[in-house]
Amino acid sequence: MVIGQYKSKLTDKDRVSVPAKFRQEIGEDLIVARWYENCLVLVTKDNWEKLKNKLIGDLKIVTSTIRDIDRFILGSAFEIKLDKQGRFILPEILLSFSNITDEVVFVGLEDRIELWSNESWEIMESVVEERASKAIEKIAKRKK
Repeated sequence: MVIGQYKSKLTDKDRVSVPAKFRQEIGEDLIVARWYENCLVLVTKDNWEKLKNKLIGDLKIVTSTIRDIDRFILGSAFEIKLDKQGRFILPEILLSFSNITDEVVFVGLEDRIELWSNESWEIMESVVEERASKAIEKIAKRKK
């Protein structure tokens, strides 16, 4: 299980090092792809299928919505293998999409890791904090 936040720097050769704590959990054969809110997602090959199932479930009919999800996520997915220092090259299409230019924030979310530009993550973190506070209040009121 991957949880927590760690930072890493993007090198001049577009390489980024996966934090050691996460490497212990996920191994070296991974998939990286576009994700939502202009971040990237990093998962093990084993969790890739589970992630796709979370998104589209057991749908057999390929609707336009499913095709869009396929194009957005699968069309931007890359199989990667970490080098001995735990680094991998972020493809240009993913760098451009995520606006990652210098510092990368790795956010562990149990079965997946999100990669954010530091600037985008600072904004998202404050938004998420506010949303979470409101959601907890609603849940607490329902349980009364």
